[in-house]
Amino acid sequence: MTNGTDFRAILRTGTPIIDVRAPVEFQQGCVPAAVNLPLMNDEERAAVGTCYKRHGADAALKLGHTLVAGDKRQQRIDAWREAIRRQPESFLCCARGGQRSHITQQWLREAGIDVPLIVGGYKSLRQTALAVTTEFVERPMVLVGGCTGNGKTLLVQAHPSGIDLEGLAHHRGSSFGRTLQPQLSQASFENALATELLQKDASRWVLEDEGHMIGANHLPECLRNRMAQSPIAVVEDPFEVRLERLREEYFTRMHHDFLQAFGEDKGWQEYSDYLHEGLFAIRRRLGLQRFAELTTRLDESLVEQQRSGSTEAHFSWLSPLLAEYYDPMYRYQLGKKAGMIVFRGNFEDVAAWLAA
Repeated sequence: MTNGTDFRAILRTGTPIIDVRAPVEFQQGCVPAAVNLPLMNDEERAAVGTCYKRHGADAALKLGHTLVAGDKRQQRIDAWREAIRRQPESFLCCARGGQRSHITQQWLREAGIDVPLIVGGYKSLRQTALAVTTEFVERPMVLVGGCTGNGKTLLVQAHPSGIDLEGLAHHRGSSFGRTLQPQLSQASFENALATELLQKDASRWVLEDEGHMIGANHLPECLRNRMAQSPIAVVEDPFEVRLERLREEYFTRMHHDFLQAFGEDKGWQEYSDYLHEGLFAIRRRLGLQRFAELTTRLDESLVEQQRSGSTEAHFSWLSPLLAEYYDPMYRYQLGKKAGMIVFRGNFEDVAAWLAA
């Protein structure tokens, strides 16, 4: 059984964690297997913190017990009990393994439930995650490169030692890359990466050739430096094949996901806004006249999609966007790494090369 000091095992096995820090702390950074069931909410924590600064630890502790008492205390105990009922192997965690997790543990013990603590709290898990990433990225890695629509992410996802950075970041990397999942905080993204590295524990990594930013998340410097020295396998599929992949990814799937999440009318509006936002984000690079032309084509394509259900019309703006913007940009970036390219081929060729 995992103990409260084996931080690597806790991350690797996805040990369930009841994180009793305030919501604002949890949002700033958490580990993938944690659920936030706070001892104190943000306002209560702020009041106790102010009291601590002005009047000391004893007064702050007394105020905390006053703020979380009666029905409020019972509701929080009930929430912890329910989480433990669902996952009996859970651990308790606060910021540094101090009073909050010990108070929670004591209240549960009084209710007849014994739950172990993460020794050193979230801080210990965070330090472990950073150390794991620094250590594990020193292993050999190969990057999968290629222009947009070549299926690079699919190849990474299919490989046993593939690390899907875009999946971890909840973003596909381009101006149209956002998903319906909000992006994690930077610390949470890094913790998720370390957890994935521990769980795969491969002798060689397969990753997509990414820029240093994936949406709002940036790659850890140690990983960026390692990727800059790593060999690249470049996928080169026909333009029409790439268009079909992007049709499935950006039009068919995103349209479906927005409708599932928001219903017919609001879902259509969200889907339309998503496409417009993606184009708007690169308006200056396109030039304002070209941006206006492609926006007109996008509007016409949306009208046609709504009328007939067909996404074919979107190629009228997607094809020039690839040919005039995305492809030249990626080829320029790849040209600077020409010496690192060790293989070129279509999707099937690269998949076979990676497997070998």
